Amino acid sequence: MKKILILLVGMMIVGVGCFAQTIDLMGAGATFPQPLYSRMFDDYSNSQVRVNYQGIGSGGGINQLIAKTTDFGGTDAIVAADVEEKSGETILHVPTCLGAVVVTYNLKLENNVRLKFTGDLIADIFMGNVKDWSDKKIADLNPGVKLPKLPITVVSRSDGSGTSFIFTDYLTKVNKTWADKVGCGTAVQWPVGIGAKGNPGVAETIQGMEGAIGYVELIYALSNNIPYGDVRNKSGNFITPTMETVSYSANVEIPANAKVSLVDTAHAQGYPISSFTWIILFKEQAYEKRNIDQAKATVKMVEWMITDGQKFAADLHYAPLPEAAQKVGKDILKSVTFNGRSLF
Repeated sequence: MKKILILLVGMMIVGVGCFAQTIDLMGAGATFPQPLYSRMFDDYSNSQVRVNYQGIGSGGGINQLIAKTTDFGGTDAIVAADVEEKSGETILHVPTCLGAVVVTYNLKLENNVRLKFTGDLIADIFMGNVKDWSDKKIADLNPGVKLPKLPITVVSRSDGSGTSFIFTDYLTKVNKTWADKVGCGTAVQWPVGIGAKGNPGVAETIQGMEGAIGYVELIYALSNNIPYGDVRNKSGNFITPTMETVSYSANVEIPANAKVSLVDTAHAQGYPISSFTWIILFKEQAYEKRNIDQAKATVKMVEWMITDGQKFAADLHYAPLPEAAQKVGKDILKSVTFNGRSLF
């Protein structure tokens, strides 16, 4: 009887121990990579680790990480130096994939022809200088296309957005007027148009409004069956956003901190509105009531995202990380500490 009692107690202890090993990781931020992250985290979550990610925009992801209400954040915009300084923590940026911001529109065009855009034309449209789809500036770039006499409605993000940052970063680099009057940021003062929340909100608004134009991550245009345009790059080539042309844009030297802009690529076949998206986390993981198991689980999960998790990228129209970017990401994770000691 005594042996049976000891055995039962032992089984209870083991059972409690197994239950206690389940770790919940919370993340929030960019909607740009949300379809990919959802697929990744569905695969990664198990009885030991569960991952919950909320797409609330890059600005929200940065704010929640700084508030220490999440284990990690998602952002398409590099955290500004002054924001990081105010947080009192070192914030690490780990690239997870590459994606394209596409110019989407709702027009009924013969043969579903794909429109061509330049950076200057996009800037003119989003500043309200080009107000109608029949405008000569659009027609000259698209000879032979029967353009409707239809007012243009500009749709932009109403929330703090890394997608907006990528889009405005590109326009700031290619158009001086835009740079002087609007500039670059996760949130800017849009000269014209209406706002919508998140990539899903912008896609839905464009889909429901003939004559609308906006910008979303490629997967949102594809999944909503909204047309999107080719964009002329620095080499003068009109490039269709694809996994391959986005990958070309990453043909640059990646700094040790992975903080690099890929827009306006010099690659002749590179799509010019491409970007890395990043997972952000604190370098020092011993904060608040966080324990070392939570810290280790976070780092291990991010490492999986940039290695084995890359198998999900292509099917969702994201470009997987180049080998050089994976190496940089691993090196960044090796710098993560708990009470000053490396977690590796």
